[in-house]
Amino acid sequence: MTQAQAPRRRSLLKGAAIAAGAMSAPMVAGAQQTTSFRFQSTWPAKDIFHEFAQDFAKKVNDMAGSRLKIEVLPAGAVVPAFQLLEAVNKGTLDGGHGVVAYHYGKNSALALWGSGPAFGMDPNMVLAWHYYGGGKALLEEIYKSINMDVVSYLYGPMPTQPLGWFKKPISNISQMKGLKYRTVGLAVDLFTDLGAAVNPLPGGEIVPALDRGLIDAAEFNNASSDKALGFPDVAKNCMLQSFHQSGEQFEVLFNKSKYNALPQDLKSIIDYAVQASSADFSWKAIDRNSKDYIDLKTKDKIAFYKTPDSILKAQLDSWDRVVAKKSTENPFFKKVLDSQKAFAQRAGQWQGDYMVDFKMAWNRYFGGKKA
Repeated sequence: MTQAQAPRRRSLLKGAAIAAGAMSAPMVAGAQQTTSFRFQSTWPAKDIFHEFAQDFAKKVNDMAGSRLKIEVLPAGAVVPAFQLLEAVNKGTLDGGHGVVAYHYGKNSALALWGSGPAFGMDPNMVLAWHYYGGGKALLEEIYKSINMDVVSYLYGPMPTQPLGWFKKPISNISQMKGLKYRTVGLAVDLFTDLGAAVNPLPGGEIVPALDRGLIDAAEFNNASSDKALGFPDVAKNCMLQSFHQSGEQFEVLFNKSKYNALPQDLKSIIDYAVQASSADFSWKAIDRNSKDYIDLKTKDKIAFYKTPDSILKAQLDSWDRVVAKKSTENPFFKKVLDSQKAFAQRAGQWQGDYMVDFKMAWNRYFGGKKA
């Protein structure tokens, strides 16, 4: 061994000993700081929609380990439901869970994410437009124009919402005239155009108002929410199918500065939690809504009616009048509408040509109508 080799050998042996010692010693994980986000939903605690907000938070929390924790409070815990956007923008809340249509008062174009027939797009197609057809960039542009410094994620294609709960079912559009009716978003304009006296109440206030006669009829969203909120206790007629909110979705909001302070891997966890929540919502909604629909019919003795086609056509006629007026008043409105129309023309043709009529198969086995 040369003199030059000896120090090198001693160095290698010393390094090996240190490595062996490190392997035999117990590993001590460095303490990680937990970032806590306080969220509020726009839903009452008993509503299944608040459960969906908690489902999203749990997915983030489970994937982030101890590094990020989202706590979700129900509507009104910090601010009223319709003030969620401002509260998140100001940092009063770190984030929230609701729907874009609730921000309608800030810019009428925001209600196009959910309100109205969306040129025949179903709710999943509206989300496809948002993420792949330019909707996301338009939403960010609108928020910037109204000085809302937030990060928005949309998810959860909601099934078509009913026309609503009525003390007495209606059979023609003339019966909407003078009716005190609850809805939100651009549906306010649609039903006002049809002659109704519209009151845009948040979810938790609808049933008490219906019970006290402050409104004559109301829509909210789905069988599970309607049952939990107590609609069967104050009305016995529900009319299914409508174009007023046939393509809505949830929105998860973050205060932008709080969101931007997160490391990239936590931002990615949020992104993938949104996608996972969208799928999970779709599956859970089918399971829960279908069970609660049966319960409403059998246990609560609710009479369900299909909304007559004449009323659906009147909604489309009204929608055309409303959007024509809004498009002249608001450049953003026309910009969003044109973007949706271009996407719907392509995607709707594809869906109409490719998708089979599933009702034909259901009728064959359960509806007494052999195909």
